[in-house]
Amino acid sequence: MLKNNIQIVWFKRDLRITDHRPLFEASLNSIPTLPIYIVETDYWKQTFSSTRHWSFIHDSLKELRKDLKNLGQTLIVRIGSVKDVFEDLSLQYNIQSILSHEETGNKWTYDRDNEIQNWCHKNNILLNEFPSNGIVRCLKNRTGWSKIRNLRMKEVVISTPTNLTPIIKIEAGKIPFKNDPIFKNNHSGIVQKGGRSEAIKILDSFLAVRGKNYTYNISKPGITEQTCTRLSPHLTWGTISSKEILKLIKTKKESLLESEKKIWNKNLTAVISRLSWRCHFIQKLETQPSIEFKCMHPYYEGIRENNFDIHFYNAWKKGFTGYPFIDACMRSLNYNGWITFRMRAMLVSFASYDLWLDWRKTGYHLAQTFTDYEPGIHYSQLQMQSGVTGINTLRIYSPIKQSMDHDPRGKFIKKWVPELANVPDTWIHEPWKMDLYTQKKLNCLIGKHYPKPVVDHKDAIKQAKLKLARILSKDGYRHGSNIVLNKLGSKRVKKNQKKIDNQLELL
Repeated sequence: MLKNNIQIVWFKRDLRITDHRPLFEASLNSIPTLPIYIVETDYWKQTFSSTRHWSFIHDSLKELRKDLKNLGQTLIVRIGSVKDVFEDLSLQYNIQSILSHEETGNKWTYDRDNEIQNWCHKNNILLNEFPSNGIVRCLKNRTGWSKIRNLRMKEVVISTPTNLTPIIKIEAGKIPFKNDPIFKNNHSGIVQKGGRSEAIKILDSFLAVRGKNYTYNISKPGITEQTCTRLSPHLTWGTISSKEILKLIKTKKESLLESEKKIWNKNLTAVISRLSWRCHFIQKLETQPSIEFKCMHPYYEGIRENNFDIHFYNAWKKGFTGYPFIDACMRSLNYNGWITFRMRAMLVSFASYDLWLDWRKTGYHLAQTFTDYEPGIHYSQLQMQSGVTGINTLRIYSPIKQSMDHDPRGKFIKKWVPELANVPDTWIHEPWKMDLYTQKKLNCLIGKHYPKPVVDHKDAIKQAKLKLARILSKDGYRHGSNIVLNKLGSKRVKKNQKKIDNQLELL
């Protein structure tokens, strides 16, 4: 039986139809196009995945399906391994090509992509992978990366296709719900709404009003939820591209009245900078996939792995460390799936230095919790905030100082740690310093209603610094740092080489 020719557009972390080169290229010919999203059952068993991610993807797929249907061919959804799904389709159709974006993800997705490349080669199927955002494949080092990335960002936004040649008589397939047994790692709390229309909506509101105080509020939990762009999960799952955001920001800047420039220019420039840094960190994982599992500087291997305290870990991930600001940030994150960058850094710092927990294990909880879990950013930041890169100044955050700086009256603390609702401002940052009479009067007994601090911050940091100092003094440490710097460091880091020598900095 003669099989019909088709081309497949394989959607992964690119759930949109605009600025989507694989889809646009497929629309340029009359070959029937099969747009497909595959719910990979083994992926959803991994320790970094969670139903929080799927909830966002589910929203996005529903809208993507509607958008594709308007082009003439609805989205096809299949469940299983990519190889098995493609093999099944190859029995029904003559697959001429598979078009997709390059994906910089976990080792799991890296291995899967290699498997599909080999399968396509074996079956004489053209696999056409296109660059995603500013990530450059096959770079030996960072020389020239920034130039390539910036040139890409200046390219025109790829138009939305006008139509697709449909596949005749094919079952669309259901999009699984969050409670489907496919998804092993359930996560409670709310999930930011997904879908391209939502991405456009929140970007419009940011550029119209919300972004005016972006830089001023960027480190203030409880406020920054409204003044940050909140586009990170949309970038992660690809309902909008970095290039689209940059073009709209440029349009906004060009339309500013003279009286508005003082308010807006600083904030918009800051967003542009962060989009660049986003690509910078994802490029690290593209260049060296092993940073998901191994410290960038090998001398840090083994320093925390054998000292993992499960009681510390549980107190940290549930928000019961006895440090009110730490606990409030973690509880807020667990519920909302998002918190501002500085608070993310502080939570990792506290886990890594105060509790001496290994970044790989704390990273699993955070990966499942972040709606915007982006592997390239995630593992680089875990290593930076844990002090195992060899090229970054140690970021040891004082939970008390951060609390006083960013929540001086304890409003955020009292929202997320209601056990402390009656505690006055005087004690809200360090409630363990209240005398017993005051604790009883406020009905807040430390050790009963709210836990005592699991560690003494000053003592814990002193011990952490001593352990790290031993690593820094080892022969060959500087040579190892230079290797990491040349392969993964940015020009900005290289220009500040002197700061690398001053590793021990208390913030």
